Amino acid sequence: MVQSKFFALGRLAAGAGLCLASAAAWPHFPVGHCKALDEITVQCKGGFSDGSNAPGLTLDVISYDEKILLSNKLDKNSTVTFKRPPGQFYILFDAGAGHVVEIDHTEIDS
Repeated sequence: MVQSKFFALGRLAAGAGLCLASAAAWPHFPVGHCKALDEITVQCKGGFSDGSNAPGLTLDVISYDEKILLSNKLDKNSTVTFKRPPGQFYILFDAGAGHVVEIDHTEIDS
């Protein structure tokens, strides 16, 4: 009886430890926001859902026919500034392995 209570407490402690470890490793997803600085200039800022910046994250500007119009990396402030291309396009932040954010040209804040 004492041995089974000890075993049950051990399993409970192990389970609690796993829960804490998985909470610490909970993934943060990428986030992005773009705004028009003027009629021809767009600035995008990327980061992660925990509020951290993402310098070096890839940002692509892609036309609707899937041509890459611009490919760049976020700077030390996690921003990229570029000239707005003509026509329809979207912006793709790529944090790897299915962690992407797409922003359509119609969603750029004025």
